Amino acid sequence: MALKVYADRMSQPSRAVLIFCKINGIDFEEIRVDVLKNKQYSPEYKAINPMSRVPAIVDGRFKLFESHAILIYICCAFPGVASHWYPADIFKRSKIQSVLDWHHSNLRSGTVGLVFNTILAPRNGLPSNPQAAKEGEKLLVKSLSKLEGFWLKDGRFLVGSSQPSIADISLVCEIMQLELLSEKDHDRILSPYKKVIQWIEDTKRATAPHFDEVHEFLFKAQKRIREQMATESVKHELKSKL
Repeated sequence: MALKVYADRMSQPSRAVLIFCKINGIDFEEIRVDVLKNKQYSPEYKAINPMSRVPAIVDGRFKLFESHAILIYICCAFPGVASHWYPADIFKRSKIQSVLDWHHSNLRSGTVGLVFNTILAPRNGLPSNPQAAKEGEKLLVKSLSKLEGFWLKDGRFLVGSSQPSIADISLVCEIMQLELLSEKDHDRILSPYKKVIQWIEDTKRATAPHFDEVHEFLFKAQKRIREQMATESVKHELKSKL
């Protein structure tokens, strides 16, 4: 029986799990859980993940949620996954785990706070919090600085590695959510961090062609949102001249 992956491709952690399964040739079935339509709260899905978050997996009778736990499980349970993703060496493995733990309360919190409150909430009829957006951007910038100056200081990939780990996929998928911002804001936030930009490109290449294929859903959303922004800008400019 194939692994079942419950995911929404607009979700950063979902994309990380999908890319990882594809790059490692895991036989799996992708089952979409449309978060914007609140499908994560359905009784059927809550029986798999009572926390009502994506992604989640079902492997036979085994159920698991939280993307980092899922990535670790796949590394350990499926033969053929290259060792560099989650090395057996306890020192290397512990360093990867430290990045994953840091990620939750830093990079991820900052990205979610900014993107949700400036883009996703207002464009989907949900309440937004400008103060949370401001605090999110502040934490995001601080996190990017830590990536640039600490996590990426010794190698092409995180914690001085010459090959990507599950941490690289997880964090790069998070940063990709910034594609939903206006081009101006995206470049303003990301462009100062040259090592981060190069690391993103290196991770994309290491996971090609699956990285772009899984992110296609995000790129379509980006195009739609930026077109809406352009239309709103023109309307605002015309209104100001009346």
